[in-house]
Amino acid sequence: MSGRGKGKGKSGKKAVTKSAKAGLQFPVGRVRRYLKSGKYATRIGSGAPVYLAAVLEYLAAEVLELAGNAARDNKKSRIIPRHIQLAIRNDEELSKLLSDTTIAAGGVLPNIHSVLLPKKGGKKGTSGSVSQEF
Repeated sequence: MSGRGKGKGKSGKKAVTKSAKAGLQFPVGRVRRYLKSGKYATRIGSGAPVYLAAVLEYLAAEVLELAGNAARDNKKSRIIPRHIQLAIRNDEELSKLLSDTTIAAGGVLPNIHSVLLPKKGGKKGTSGSVSQEF
């Protein structure tokens, strides 16, 4: 026999996904399908979905790590949108990347303008302030 008609299942080898070959958790095949169906280009190279899946996995891991730290700081064991918001807005690069993004139920960073804070120094005399005479 010349090996025709054996089919995929009888070859004895276990199928290995592209994600496993690349050592990724994100699905390379799904990213490839989305790139093809999205009409971003007429042709998609074999390395493009691997690279994109790796970048997406890195960004997700970065946000999740920072959000987990924010949740732990607030003595919570579960990440909520508020923790994701705090994680992104406190990181300079992620904040710049997601500057136009609104996170539902994320709230805002705690911030009080310096003009609204009470003045330092006592009410008696001018011992704490510099007076200018003209």
